[in-house]
Amino acid sequence: MLWALTGLLLTIGGTLLKASIADAPWTWTPQTVPLHFLGVSYQIGAVLLVGCLGGKNAAVISQIAYLLLGLAGFEIFSDGGGIHYFSKPSFGYLLGFIPGAWLCGYLAFKTPPRLESLAFSCFCGLLVIHLTGIFYLFLSYGLKWADAEALSLWDALKTYSLTPLPGQFAVVCAVTVLAFAMRRLMFY
Repeated sequence: MLWALTGLLLTIGGTLLKASIADAPWTWTPQTVPLHFLGVSYQIGAVLLVGCLGGKNAAVISQIAYLLLGLAGFEIFSDGGGIHYFSKPSFGYLLGFIPGAWLCGYLAFKTPPRLESLAFSCFCGLLVIHLTGIFYLFLSYGLKWADAEALSLWDALKTYSLTPLPGQFAVVCAVTVLAFAMRRLMFY
């Protein structure tokens, strides 16, 4: 339960935190370190990190709690919260957190923790999140129950799957290294 609570808090916090990378060290000044925004938040990173550290059950519990809190009206999703979120095209990606976290947690504990196996589990989790989101997009556009006036289906696919993918790959790499280090420190 402690990992599930940690995962819930990390996911909420990750939603609010923009993922960025620092410029090369030779461009730093004593006053500033230039940062470049990756176009995503650490939300998906938190989902995958709890899978890598807490396992499949803690990951699923944390993401179900996250969705329930957001749908209950707490403004913890990137665009607020509430039951009306079902009609947003991006809701399928939030639904994908549950199977993505489960698969990541399942695969992360199938083999001894190595960078390669943790990276594989994270990339599989990310793939499931995107496949669930894409399926939800096709379903909601096909049945015409999503707020689809602003974007065509192709534009929604580009906005929610293709554009954030490079930034999400960078976050997955960071999560892999962090999970590997933490699992070594915790001896499991």
